[in-house]
Amino acid sequence: MNFRAFLLLDVLVAFLVFTLWVIESIGYVGFFAQTLASPVGIQLLIDLVLSLSLALLWMRSDSKASGIPFAPYLVLTLVLGSVGPLSYLLHREVRSRRAAMRRPVAA
Repeated sequence: MNFRAFLLLDVLVAFLVFTLWVIESIGYVGFFAQTLASPVGIQLLIDLVLSLSLALLWMRSDSKASGIPFAPYLVLTLVLGSVGPLSYLLHREVRSRRAAMRRPVAA
């Protein structure tokens, strides 16, 4: 595994642990109730939805080109937010690294 893959894995694990803690602490309903309670929260939620929508559009087209299944990452994104794109990027990095290792070395 290269530095980029380790970095993605570290960020993914840290963010996943925090996300699961938040869900455990206040639940999905509590998350949205607290977020929608202030204009700042609403703005951040809109920004998150826009950013994740762009990430999903990119992942969809990239998954077709790279042969990575899109559906699991769509579900992860819809349920856990940025965990989906982070997982996709890690999968993509590991897959490209393995492909590079399988290529024959030019003489």
